[in-house]
Amino acid sequence: MNQIIDQHRRNFFGVAAGTVAMGLGVIDLARAETGAPRSSASNASFGAIKQIDAGVLNVGYAEAGPSNGPVAILLHGWPYDIHAFVDVAPILAKAGYRVIIPYLRGYGSTHFLSGETPRNGEPAAMAADIIALMDKLDIKKAVVAGFDWGARTADIIAALWPDRCRALVSVSGYLISSQAAGNAPLPPSAELQWWYQFYFATERGRAGYEKYTHDFAKLIWKLASPQWKFDDATFNRSAAALDNKDHVAITIHNYRWRLGLAQGEAKYDHLEKKLAAAPVIDVPTITMEGDANGAPHPDPSAYAKKFSGRYEFRLITGGIGHNLPQEAPEAFAKAVIDADGA
Repeated sequence: MNQIIDQHRRNFFGVAAGTVAMGLGVIDLARAETGAPRSSASNASFGAIKQIDAGVLNVGYAEAGPSNGPVAILLHGWPYDIHAFVDVAPILAKAGYRVIIPYLRGYGSTHFLSGETPRNGEPAAMAADIIALMDKLDIKKAVVAGFDWGARTADIIAALWPDRCRALVSVSGYLISSQAAGNAPLPPSAELQWWYQFYFATERGRAGYEKYTHDFAKLIWKLASPQWKFDDATFNRSAAALDNKDHVAITIHNYRWRLGLAQGEAKYDHLEKKLAAAPVIDVPTITMEGDANGAPHPDPSAYAKKFSGRYEFRLITGGIGHNLPQEAPEAFAKAVIDADGA
């Protein structure tokens, strides 16, 4: 496997792919070198979506690559879906990875097995979902990689279940938080970036998101990735995942939980208690940031000390926004391979 991945690095990330300035933590790949506005992703698509009962969910997921390869689990954010990785997956599959890309709870074809299960969007529950999926698929260890909600979920897995984590790739770095931390006021300019969180705290916000889910998502895409010129087909392909009957409930609960306006489930309290201590992550990690990320995100210097193992930060230039895997798939795939160190 090491030989396969080494050859892939030479073939894909050679001179033709652009300049990689690893020592400076900056990657300037060919698609990002010009600084021109980002165009839509390719028209690539996944094959048939698989379904499996895992924990409290029936999980829908895409899969690519050899069944016996090292596993990479790619986790999307809000309000995106698995197609954020549609151009990442074939790169990793070609490198020999078994790639698993699940719909999070409240997205796509993932659904709850019982109508009695709380539609809970707290971070610990989402991480526990992925561990349950790994258990059901008999995956002992995986590289976990993601952005937005997916990055937070990957961070939590690396912090609480390090024995299940080969490596971590996290866009915007260390995103583990708690309700107590969420109650601390931020400077006005920072609070302004979280306008939708406060909107969702109201009944008007819940009703508004339910009525205008796709319009709301498109606005977030534009604000979070101001230089990414995605087309309607690219957006609509992902927005379909937001039609999940539990999506609104999960989204509203997630943001209200952060503000302490909604409670989680008692069965996750022991996990949230550990997360509230802001645990250090010791698995091999690469954190990433796009140079045009319009979404709220911490400065890399603020979280660098939260990673005690092999660690590197990479700034991806060329107008790359919040949806980094879809806007710069080569850079994201390279980070997964490099973090794994295979």
